[in-house]
Parts: sequence; structure tokens; C-alpha cells
Amino acid sequence: MTRDTAIFDVIRCERERQMKGIELIASENFVSDQVLEAMGSVLTNKYAEGYPGHRYYGGCEVVDIAENIARDRLKQLYGAEYVNVQPHSGAQANMAVFMACLHAGDTFLGLNLSHGGHLSHGSAVNFSGLMFHAIGYDLDEATGRVNYDDLEQKARTHKPKLIIAGASAYSREWDYARIRRVADEIGAIFMVDIAHPAGLIAASLLDNPLQYAHIVTSTTHKTLRGPRGGIIMMGKDFDNPWGKTTPKGEIKKMSALLDSAVFPGTQGGPLEHVIAAKAVAFGEALTPEFKTYQTQVKKNAAVMAQAFIDKGYKVISGGTDNHSMLIDLRTKFPDLTGKVAEQALVSADITTNKNMVPFDSRSAFQTSGLRFGTPAITTRGLKEDQMPWIVDLIDHVLQAPLQDSVISAVREEVNRTMTQYPLFAW
Repeated sequence: MTRDTAIFDVIRCERERQMKGIELIASENFVSDQVLEAMGSVLTNKYAEGYPGHRYYGGCEVVDIAENIARDRLKQLYGAEYVNVQPHSGAQANMAVFMACLHAGDTFLGLNLSHGGHLSHGSAVNFSGLMFHAIGYDLDEATGRVNYDDLEQKARTHKPKLIIAGASAYSREWDYARIRRVADEIGAIFMVDIAHPAGLIAASLLDNPLQYAHIVTSTTHKTLRGPRGGIIMMGKDFDNPWGKTTPKGEIKKMSALLDSAVFPGTQGGPLEHVIAAKAVAFGEALTPEFKTYQTQVKKNAAVMAQAFIDKGYKVISGGTDNHSMLIDLRTKFPDLTGKVAEQALVSADITTNKNMVPFDSRSAFQTSGLRFGTPAITTRGLKEDQMPWIVDLIDHVLQAPLQDSVISAVREEVNRTMTQYPLFAW
């Protein structure tokens, strides 16, 4: 068979791009070689609709073993009693929870998208906003932290059936206990989406929401450093209070509702090669080395955030408790949009993404902010003493975002330095 040079040339170019640059997108990371090996394995050939021991296809006895290993390791990692490792993404994990817990048109409460919330927590163009009635709670403008008074007031006023904690651009720890109290008060299900801080939580460096939430969802990449995919967890099973029933009219356990919402509710056959890679990543996350890594991720982020502050940038909430930070450019460069800043930095081989900031004066297509994160550069081996150097490079570019000579000089320094931090064994 003729080798597909068009695609494999693209793969080679992407490999080179990853190796030569500084990756600061908070939702990205670099998986291990054995995670890559599992994803590229013959398990991709097997169709396995259903769950281990209850498949709709024959010949699943081997992939059942891999999926059960993934489930057992995930339970051990977070102290969960129920897990589902089949969701293809975090958004699909969230969709399954909505399908299991809510009827179309039901009201739920999630963090305002423009304040750092996620698309699947209520965006008007996402299933969560199209099929359900989304109410957004805000950050406090003065502190940049979740306005729990606003959350509680909206919960009591609108009586949502589901309350979501979690974000795509929020750098602080959550008060899960407080949100659970208000959820119990109004009879709501409490869901936490830990897609971003999942690795830090697994390493016991941030609070584990399983002791507070009814349901926890996550991605398996980002800080968890696994393949792209989603998961659903519960600390214990519970009856669904909103009347979801079987054809016989019996109230079903939430675990059964969640399983059926994933398959056949929102997905067909699971990606068993990805599930195997998830199992590998969960195994890696159970090692002492993983906690050492996550400790460095958090340390790097704290030093980077302070370096931005020292340069005169506004860091939303004044710092970070996790792996990420959100920068409001308006205090230092009032005329510079996040879109232009992102393009300039990418041209210098420093990859980040534009992001809206709380109470942004610009649209989501322009933005006034940038989001940064440290998981990927920490995987490369960079330590806290190199974070001010990275911020210096960013600052040089942002002071002259349209000046090719500045961008070229920074790019050369980035490329030269990153050759000292090899990424792949192959």
C-alpha cells in the first residue's frame, strides 16, 4: 500500500511545531509514549457497543479487560464508587449528565460563559443552552472570584434542577461545600466539571469534589495528561429525584441513567483504543512521580502569575490556585485585543489563546484577555525559575505585536531554548 505522504507530512510538521515552541494553552498537555502507543493500537479495530459483560457484539472479552482496568484505576484515583470511561469528550460527558438528570426545558445554573464558564455549561449555541434553560452566575468584579452570593440568590430565585461548578478559565479553588448546601436547600442535583484541575485533584493538591457533588465529570487530557476523552464519576449512587423512569415506571438508579445516557443515549460504540490509553494515563496518575509533576505545575503557575503582575499586567483574581491564569490586557495595553496578541505570540512560537475576561468590553471574537497554563511546559521539564523568562518573552512580543523583527528574535530564542527539552522518544 502506498504511504499517505500528505497526511504523514502533516503529522511530521505538527510534531516539529510541538517540539520547537512553548505551549501555554491551559487545556493542552503532552501524553507519554505509552499513552500514544495505546491510542495507536489494534484496539481501534474492535466494535464494543455496551459495557463490559453486556456487549452487543461478540469478541469483546479482551477489550472488556482493558475497560475494566480503566474503570478500576479511575475509582482508585479519585475514590469514586461509580465511573463511566466511555464519553468521547468532556462535553459529551456533560451531555449525558443533562440527559440523565433533566427534561428538555428544565432550568440549570452554571458559571457565566463570559466570566470563564464552559460552552457545555449553558452557551446559547451549545446543546446545554439550546435544549435547556440556562441561568448564569457571575464572578465578583472586584475580586475576580466566584460571587457565591450571586449564585445563591439565583439558585433560590430560579430553583434550578441542576447546579454546575467548574470552568474553562478560572484560576481559583471552589467552595464545593457552600454550593452543595444551597443545592440541598432547593433540591437540586450538584454537578462539578473538573476538566481543567483534574490532575491537581488526583494528586490531592486541590479539593476532591466527590465528597460534595452528586456527579463529577472531567476530560482525561489537560492536567490529567491522558488522551482526549471524557469521564463521569460519582462518590455514591442515588435515586433520581426528577421522575426519570423505566418503561415499567420504576425509579432507576442514577448510575443506570448515566450509563444509558452515554450509550445508547448520546454515543454508539466506545473508542476502546482511547479507553486503553485512558487506563494507561490513570495508572501513571497513581504514581508518586505524578504528584511531583503536579506540584511543579502548580508552582510554575504561581510564579508565572506573579511575574505577569510584576510586569504590570492584571491577573484576574490576583493570582492562581491551579495550573492556569487569565490576563486582562486592558490595564497595560488598552488598545491591544486578545486576537491580535494571540496571533503575535503564535508567530513567535509561544502558543496561547485569546479569552474573554469578566465584564469584557469586547466580543468573544476579539476579547480583552489571554489565558495561560503550565501543564505542557512542566511536562517538557521547565521549572519555576524559567517562568519569569517566559513572561519576559511574552511582554516583548506584546509591546510590539506587529513588529516582525521583534517576533523573529523571540521565536529564535524560543526555538533555541526548547531544543534543550526533548519531547518524544521517537
